[in-house]
Amino acid sequence: MSTLSLLSCAFFASAILLTSTAKASKDDAQNDLSQVKSKIEQQKRQLEENNKQQKEIVAKLREDDLKIADTAAKMNKTKKSQQQTRTKITELKKQQAVLETKKRRQESALGEQIRSAYSSGTHDYLKLLLNQQKPDKVQRTLTYYQYLNDARMNSIEEFEVILKELSQVEQEQQQQAKKLEQLVAKQLEQKKEIEQQQAQRQSTLKSLNSKILTSKQRLNKLENEEKSLIQTLARIQAQLRKQKELNGLSKLKRKLKWPVKGSIKNSFGTKKQGYLRWKGVLMSARVGSDVTSIHNGTVLFADWLKGYGLVIVIDHGDGYMSLYGHNQALLKNVGDRVEIGESIALAGQSGGQRQPGVYFEIRHKGKPVNPKLYCR
Repeated sequence: MSTLSLLSCAFFASAILLTSTAKASKDDAQNDLSQVKSKIEQQKRQLEENNKQQKEIVAKLREDDLKIADTAAKMNKTKKSQQQTRTKITELKKQQAVLETKKRRQESALGEQIRSAYSSGTHDYLKLLLNQQKPDKVQRTLTYYQYLNDARMNSIEEFEVILKELSQVEQEQQQQAKKLEQLVAKQLEQKKEIEQQQAQRQSTLKSLNSKILTSKQRLNKLENEEKSLIQTLARIQAQLRKQKELNGLSKLKRKLKWPVKGSIKNSFGTKKQGYLRWKGVLMSARVGSDVTSIHNGTVLFADWLKGYGLVIVIDHGDGYMSLYGHNQALLKNVGDRVEIGESIALAGQSGGQRQPGVYFEIRHKGKPVNPKLYCR
């Protein structure tokens, strides 16, 4: 065989080998691509499942928060009823003391009248009537006895009225004491119920946090929550009707009180997560403490919002609104008129907060402004 023939054979053999290798590489690449696609699809399904579970857990968190809110509102009502009942009992005790004093005075007056009648009781009415020697004296004595009798009967009647009033006051005191006892028992039941609900809420919150693993996922969650809040406020702004009697907050800088007594944990404009910054302030507060309106206004929104829990928004006029979030319970409804310093909610940790507090915003024409410019 010639050299040329050998070279030709070698070339064809190399070509066949290269073709076979290329085909194998292509098959391997396609196989790898299929595996990658399969993993991508698996990840998508896992992500969809996680998103679905997150939505279910958020819905459960909302349900838990609303149950706690309902019980907290009942507890607040029971607490006020207790205060009213204690005030009533105090008033009844004062009333009882006044009646006891009147009773002692009447007893003393009746005693004096009886002693006076006894001391002058040596006269015989029959003798006086038969005594014709001094008819004027008889008439005067009879008139005196008549006055004495009338005074005694009036005193007895007044004494009977006092005794009746005193008896009524004592009965009402017993009723109020029984009512107070029932209210205390009711409050203990409500306290036990809210503790169970809070434990359930903690379990739900733990499940939610376990589904948010990376900082990117946390950022996405916060972005969605902020977007939801902005959309809600924009909707409120669009529906807002200017009220002439509300003049806004422009003339009240550094004059308003904070909505709760507590320190600021996160300040306006500071970093929240990633590029997100706080649009308001997060204030520490004791669970169940009063959240008060910073100024007169009308309630525009009172409901649960994802990430912010139970939220109440108040219109102060001239484009000014204040927002209060993470409440345990809302005490006002949409359309209610509120006055400066009036209780509008109870502080809590709804919306997924680990620690109790209140999220507070002030907005002017939809844009957030630093609350420190207005509150001191």
